[in-house]
Amino acid sequence: QVQLVESGGGLVQPGGSLRLSCTIPGSTFMINPRGWYRQAPGKQRELVASITRGGQANYADSVKGRFTISRDNAKNTASLQMNSLKPEDTAVYYCNYAKYGSGWSTDWGQGTQVTVSS
Repeated sequence: QVQLVESGGGLVQPGGSLRLSCTIPGSTFMINPRGWYRQAPGKQRELVASITRGGQANYADSVKGRFTISRDNAKNTASLQMNSLKPEDTAVYYCNYAKYGSGWSTDWGQGTQVTVSS
């Protein structure tokens, strides 16, 4: 059973920073960490940032210039550096990844709470 490890959430003041990390155990050939989504209360889950194996990143307009996604292919890790945090960034953040079993499928981390408040 693959057990994913998400870390880095917490409470931070507006303008502060947090770094989220997601590590998925397993073969690097069968695991592909793809990015981060978030879900605020009463809202749908939305893409925050994604990254390909080659390092090409894509960001939601709301976080461009503030968030940076990175990955370590050798460790099956995807990280999200979040700077200049705003109260509207408050949400549960989920790591998204693909895994290979009988074929490729998508799976999620358990989520980590990020709260931006003074």
